[in-house]
Amino acid sequence: MHRCGWLFTLLLWPLCASAGELNWRGQLTQGGLIVGQAPPGTRLELDGQPVPVAPDGAFVFGFGRDAPARARLRIASPGGGVEERLLTITQRQYDIQRLDGLPPEKVTPPPGLLERIRRENARVDAARRREIPQSWFLSGFIWPATGRLSGVYGSQRILNGEPRQPHYGVDVAAPVGASVRAPADGVVTLAEPDLYYSGATLIIDHGHRLSSTLMHLHRIDVRVGQRVRKGEVVATVGKSGRVTGPHLDWRMNWREARIDPALIAPPLP
Repeated sequence: MHRCGWLFTLLLWPLCASAGELNWRGQLTQGGLIVGQAPPGTRLELDGQPVPVAPDGAFVFGFGRDAPARARLRIASPGGGVEERLLTITQRQYDIQRLDGLPPEKVTPPPGLLERIRRENARVDAARRREIPQSWFLSGFIWPATGRLSGVYGSQRILNGEPRQPHYGVDVAAPVGASVRAPADGVVTLAEPDLYYSGATLIIDHGHRLSSTLMHLHRIDVRVGQRVRKGEVVATVGKSGRVTGPHLDWRMNWREARIDPALIAPPLP
């Protein structure tokens, strides 16, 4: 079977492209993820940064929320040829909300908590920076929970005139104790029961520095280093951390790029 058809069968994503002998699927858009296949031995660079290619030719790369309109992909074939492709990245509009007149404590955490937050952020960053060469992302993705979509990728609030960090994930409203499943194959790289912002937090690495973060959990059922399979129950929905109600916040990273999970998984049941 042609590689592009194989990827279509496996991943069911909406775009197929070819660059030389490269074939991939995904969306060339802010928050988009590209999964592809190249001849073994191909070397790739995206905007000057190496993109790992597995021994069988599998690769993955993505674009953050504010990715510029152009990206440059350099392809060095096993035979020695070099090709450069200029990729056009679709720009998106995001929901921006302004809230004024809030008490200061609702906008900025107390100074005594800043050191805790820095320590916790460092642990999360370390988990996301692990270099794992396996191509577990080829399992494809499912929604880790089912329910009403209550928060979307890219939205942002401006509180008392101060822009807050954008929402980099998707929120699924569900009752406390509802099952949370691994969205794809991977290995657990973080299982923290109580982070200040995200509460009980689980990170699953899908290989090549593509990871899922599952936040505000009630219970975590797996441990760091454990291999998990797509669809396996790994936790339960909760309302831990800085939230107003029970839900699952699912975020994805490829390196430092924040990926929109809603572009990757099939329609939410």
